[in-house]
Amino acid sequence: MDNTSAPRLSGRQAEAARNDELILEAARAVFLADADAPIAAVAERAGVGIGALYRRYRSKEALLETLYLDNLNRYLAETEIALVDDGDPCDAFRRYMHRSLDAGLGSLSVRFSGAFPLSDEIERLFKIAEVNNARIIERVKAAGVLRDDITGADILQFFHIVQVLYYEDDDRSRQLRHRYLSLFLIGIHADSADSPIHGPPLSWEEFHALYGLKIRSRQALRGE
Repeated sequence: MDNTSAPRLSGRQAEAARNDELILEAARAVFLADADAPIAAVAERAGVGIGALYRRYRSKEALLETLYLDNLNRYLAETEIALVDDGDPCDAFRRYMHRSLDAGLGSLSVRFSGAFPLSDEIERLFKIAEVNNARIIERVKAAGVLRDDITGADILQFFHIVQVLYYEDDDRSRQLRHRYLSLFLIGIHADSADSPIHGPPLSWEEFHALYGLKIRSRQALRGE
């Protein structure tokens, strides 16, 4: 018998883990639908007592920060999958973009920019996301899939733009977001290179300013 598996959680620990998952999923649904919703609405949707919620998150800002970190980690997982996807480069890039949209990339930044101070951990993960995104873009450009004048900031900004398509009907919201992502992918494909793009691309400095990010340098992230 294999005794090397991770120890099982106690009943109380398992219940706390389930509650935490329920709270984060409820918070994502509540705050994306209404950024001004009270934290009590999250407890009601999650089916947990307000006391249980406040024992885990001392404030709405603390809950938002955890939700932001959760979304970033979801997106980072998608970038790691994309970086090892050795399928057709065009199909792999499409899969990465659609998965990233479903992971919620940009959804919280659109609604809560400036609503809470971004921690060093959020900024660290965001920079890793930028680096991974850049590696993916370099690869699809080298494969002749992506226009040469498309930047990483263009890609991330698109996600922030399309995430405003959020209605009470979750299924319809998702359909519309993926429809416009499909149109975007057609527009940035290398086949469209003869059609000019008007205006210079968004710089990373402009992108960071839009969403309250004060990203440290790559050297600082490496501890140099």
